[in-house]
Amino acid sequence: MFDKWLATLPNWKILNDLRFEWNNISYQIDSLSIFSNTIHHFEVKNYEGDYYIEKDTWYLLSGTEISNPLIQLERTESLLRRFIKNLGFNYSIESYLIFINPEFHLYHAPRNPKIIFPNQLPRFMKNLRKKTSKIAYNHTKIIDQLISYHVPDSPYMRIPKYTFDELKKGIICPSCHTFYTAFNKKYLVCDHCGNKEYVTSAVLRCIEEFTLLFPERKLTVKEIQEWSKIIPHQTVRRIIANNYKIIRQGKTSYYIHPDK
Repeated sequence: MFDKWLATLPNWKILNDLRFEWNNISYQIDSLSIFSNTIHHFEVKNYEGDYYIEKDTWYLLSGTEISNPLIQLERTESLLRRFIKNLGFNYSIESYLIFINPEFHLYHAPRNPKIIFPNQLPRFMKNLRKKTSKIAYNHTKIIDQLISYHVPDSPYMRIPKYTFDELKKGIICPSCHTFYTAFNKKYLVCDHCGNKEYVTSAVLRCIEEFTLLFPERKLTVKEIQEWSKIIPHQTVRRIIANNYKIIRQGKTSYYIHPDK
């Protein structure tokens, strides 16, 4: 949504989803625009629900600590400033932390002009529209440079060598990507974001991850019970038996996908 709003600004060149590697450090920029001698850097968050700040630490209302997005904003701004200077350009940088979800609320919010809350967005965009500038040659030059240094693939997608024993075990919440911590018969409920998921659905997803990561390992109840960490042996056995085909080998057995 914020990308579409930025696209309505006249004579503003907008770059979205940039990823850079500089001095062996990788960082990502949600949106970036150039106006006059200033680079506007936007970090966009789609947080939903109630949050609060206590002594510069951010929490969900449940008390779960989350990463401080202001620290992330400042880190990215610092890296971008050094990167731009290294390219030979002299631009000031204005960074903003943009919250776009109207269902987001932050208790004890600081008086920080870098933070733009959902109800402030229309006024913020109105103020940006008041600025007018033609795209100068120097703008085009830096834009071309930034695009040329963009790394399409995240370094985190370059899969390193790994083993079953080295990887952390557990089932990851598909909503916030933290690990579920407790089993509750029918559902798994995320302590971090409150997402609720059927146990069967979570285990089947866990099995798909296991078979993708370890195609050379046989799919057994024991393996999935260990990989899921929090799901009891009997529950894993029931779900696998109902959804996969058993292959018996003497006293041992394993499972394969029914389509194979």
